[in-house]
Amino acid sequence: MNTHSSTPHQRRARALIGAAAAGLLAVATTLAGAPEPVSAANTLTVRGADVSSLQRSLDLGARYYDAGGVARDPLDILKSVGVNYVRLRVWNNPISGYNNKSAVLGQARAARAKGLKVLIDFHYSDTWADPGKQYKPAVWTGHSLSQLRTDVYAFTYDVCSSLRGQGTPPDSVQIGNEINVGMLWNEGKVVNNDFAPLAGLLKQGYNATKACGSSIPVMIHTANADSNANARWFYDGIRAQGVQWDITAQSYYCMWHGSLANLYNNIVDLRGRYGKPVVIVETAYPFTRNNADSEPNAIGDATCDGISATWAGQAQEFDWVQNTARNAGAIGVFYWEPTWYAVRGNGWDPADINGTGNQWDNMAVFDWSGRVNPGVRWAP
Repeated sequence: MNTHSSTPHQRRARALIGAAAAGLLAVATTLAGAPEPVSAANTLTVRGADVSSLQRSLDLGARYYDAGGVARDPLDILKSVGVNYVRLRVWNNPISGYNNKSAVLGQARAARAKGLKVLIDFHYSDTWADPGKQYKPAVWTGHSLSQLRTDVYAFTYDVCSSLRGQGTPPDSVQIGNEINVGMLWNEGKVVNNDFAPLAGLLKQGYNATKACGSSIPVMIHTANADSNANARWFYDGIRAQGVQWDITAQSYYCMWHGSLANLYNNIVDLRGRYGKPVVIVETAYPFTRNNADSEPNAIGDATCDGISATWAGQAQEFDWVQNTARNAGAIGVFYWEPTWYAVRGNGWDPADINGTGNQWDNMAVFDWSGRVNPGVRWAP
């Protein structure tokens, strides 16, 4: 599919696996409004922000302002409203020169200097990896499945050990990004329910991470929050092949993944079925339906739960997502790219980063002048 006519997030919605709906668990969220009050026993210990595009924005002169209009370091602003974790994607050799190993090393240093923990998100690609596409990096083109297993181990260990070597070992690692039907296609794609090829790759990523640091938690991430049947199919499949992981990671965008009740049910089932903590590593909501540049927004008119696309609406939906995750027993929620506001030259396509616009400018928590949404909070 033409990458300039469809965003990574739009492709995600089109590529989800068809499966029969699983029987719903008892619903503990209110369908017509906010989730029920959280008990004191449930807390979100991981309160995260994916800030992978931030360094490019800063390099282009972006300024960030707190709710009072004071210019501050964006990481300080995020920390002041509850963020304690950042997520950084790593691509193998992107043409843009951003989100590669050297860039991630710098971003990790900046985050740790602010007292923030770091989740490293391995895409194993030179560009976006999501349910609709999982392109191998150019240097791995033509490699056999056996070679790819070696590649995954070597790349994972190299990035992790480089982070460790500069005094910023990752606090957690994600092996693959939204790998609903596998990664490193076609060799690592799940075809005819055969999980063995993918399992071999995931095991290498897990082993490399543990060789780098035995206590580093490993996440395996799918965008299956829309369907418990799909989630069970995937995680049952890798578990049957002996894949190990420490945290189950999900994406949840309400316009693609359904109701808050659906999110709640899926978290509860995944926790119980696999006996592992659950983290929502991606979510977001629009603060406007308008568009800041010539690039169509990934999310245009879609809204959820009767909540408007306003600053107040964005804050409310994010609060409800956190409440739902907390009530269901998840340990964390990450907002995806809250700092990626409309900065000219910080496009979405790493192969044409200057010439492509920002498809997320209405989903960031900073407006088009760089001022933070005063209502957004990451809450324990």
